[in-house]
Amino acid sequence: MSEEELSLQCQRGDTKACRLLYERYGGQLMAICLRYTGNRENAEDVLHDGFLRIYQSIGQFVYQGNGSLKAWLSKVMVNEALGYLRKHNAQIQQEVLVDEIPDSPDDDDGAVDDIPQSVLMQLISELPDGYRSVFNLYVFENKSHKEIASLLGITEHTSSSQFYRAKNLLIKKINEYRRSKE
Repeated sequence: MSEEELSLQCQRGDTKACRLLYERYGGQLMAICLRYTGNRENAEDVLHDGFLRIYQSIGQFVYQGNGSLKAWLSKVMVNEALGYLRKHNAQIQQEVLVDEIPDSPDDDDGAVDDIPQSVLMQLISELPDGYRSVFNLYVFENKSHKEIASLLGITEHTSSSQFYRAKNLLIKKINEYRRSKE
């Protein structure tokens, strides 16, 4: 069944189509939830609430070509994850001990091709909530610092600072992982 037909049937309230929507996109949307929440239990809560929101608002979806349904579902899920973080008082502006973040990353060649994707995603999930949120929005959602600031209720400077710190902390974690494999 095409994206367009699936979305139309979901808009009509067809329960089989709604189940197929979950089966087809649930895994990808769960990955988004994990990226933002950092742990499976919270990600499952966000996924559940996100699908409720999707089913409630599917009537607003307008098919715009192949991939538009997945993009819309992803956007809804990102917004749900950000709402979850705000609701649960995740400290977007939280500070990490300065000792944890290198001023300039050591041994950084910029490449992560030698790091398995699952390990890289685990390292990202270990970032502090605020860092992880900004990092995900900037890297995976291609948001500008101005957009991130608006979404999270922070300043652009805080967004860029959080991203810089997230990136350096992630580089430190990657380098530690590489050293542990030597």
